[in-house]
Amino acid sequence: MATKTKKTVNKWSADVTEHSNAMDLEQDIFKSDDPDKIAASLKHSAEQSDRRKSSPFQSAMSMLTFYENRAGKNLSADEKETLEKAKEKLRELFGRDDQGKK
Repeated sequence: MATKTKKTVNKWSADVTEHSNAMDLEQDIFKSDDPDKIAASLKHSAEQSDRRKSSPFQSAMSMLTFYENRAGKNLSADEKETLEKAKEKLRELFGRDDQGKK
């Protein structure tokens, strides 16, 4: 069995982010420094998707968390802060201000 190199793993996660089977993401959305724009784009993508397996909120939050986890140590403090603010905004947009409870 061949061993996976770090390059292969990175390429896999980038491919998932760019070509998610669950949602069509706006190109380079995670590079934005505007948490409102990130949240609004993810919400729109999740609501428009007919391939997702969970609710639009769960799909959008999962994609955001996936990106944040995969980028991990490569994110600057400012980028991490932007993504955390995008999570808060996403909760607001879906009426989930209290961490998921309606």
